[in-house]
Amino acid sequence: MRTRSLIAAVAVVILTVTYFSSSKANENVVNLYSYRQPFLINPLLAAFTDETGIDVNVVYVKKGMLERLRAEGENSPADMVLTADIGRLNDMLEADILQPIVSPEINRNIPAQYRHPDGMWFGLTIRGRIIFASRERTDVGEVLSYADLAKPSLEGRVCTRSGKHIYNISLIASIIAHDGEDKAQVWLSGVRDNLARKPQGNDRAQAKAIFEGVCDYAIANTYYMGKMETNDDKPEQKLWAESVRIIFPDQSGNGTHVNVSGAAVTKSAGNRENAVKLIAFLSGENAQKIYAEQNFEYPVKADIPLHPVVAAWGPFTPDAIDLAEVAKFRATASRLIDITAYDLGPQSGS
Repeated sequence: MRTRSLIAAVAVVILTVTYFSSSKANENVVNLYSYRQPFLINPLLAAFTDETGIDVNVVYVKKGMLERLRAEGENSPADMVLTADIGRLNDMLEADILQPIVSPEINRNIPAQYRHPDGMWFGLTIRGRIIFASRERTDVGEVLSYADLAKPSLEGRVCTRSGKHIYNISLIASIIAHDGEDKAQVWLSGVRDNLARKPQGNDRAQAKAIFEGVCDYAIANTYYMGKMETNDDKPEQKLWAESVRIIFPDQSGNGTHVNVSGAAVTKSAGNRENAVKLIAFLSGENAQKIYAEQNFEYPVKADIPLHPVVAAWGPFTPDAIDLAEVAKFRATASRLIDITAYDLGPQSGS
């Protein structure tokens, strides 16, 4: 099995190098590996090419981008990566496969809290980690913060996806960054005891669980609400969305935890300057408008109009902590999930 894995890894390198071989170190091209989906990224890349004349070769990767880049090493054709979470950017940073860039234009577009202090990665869109609340079975004001999800009165009323999912790891890491490991563990144990079921499903599945009466509160990313509210292909999801209201947690405290989709330049980049131009474009006004219109995300650049669906949720104050600081505690957050046996569900704490 190990031999097969090695052969597969080598094959990936060969195929990828062949795919990009004619465009490596070409002044009119940039090579991109993307976790972000084609429906969102293709319009952005087309607009970039129209504006600059620089073509973009893109490989859409569903999983294993870090392993792929490691296997390719210095021969990787990738100039740049796009990811959907600070966690993956931080993993690449720790794997030493990124390089710093300096761009006054990018720094003007992206607030400091959403980019690495040394220019190793840059956030491009923002999503809040919010709380869904049943419209029928909850009172306004009963839950106003993440801390409230651990209140004994909520026993059997909370649903979440796996604590090990990158979105929840980032949330827990932010709580550690603010309150310390011990308090974060107490909070996590309290939420575990309040779970209505073993953690499961994705963020939309939590809204479904509220609709079905399994639980009253859940944790999710903001853009899932937009996807459900507008899902004509699966109209049952509109019913899930109608059954919940959004709570932006901690508006009287640290603010709502936010995460980013982001970009970084690889160490192997043969078209480094074009990669920098692409990040500058993606953080600029035109691309930020496309982001806002396509995926119900919050633009990272100030003063970009929100999608009407997003605007209807109302304003909120995001947590101002630097995401680079939050990323430092991801490993600790993962360890706390194990220590508290969170993913085993409420019975594990009895």
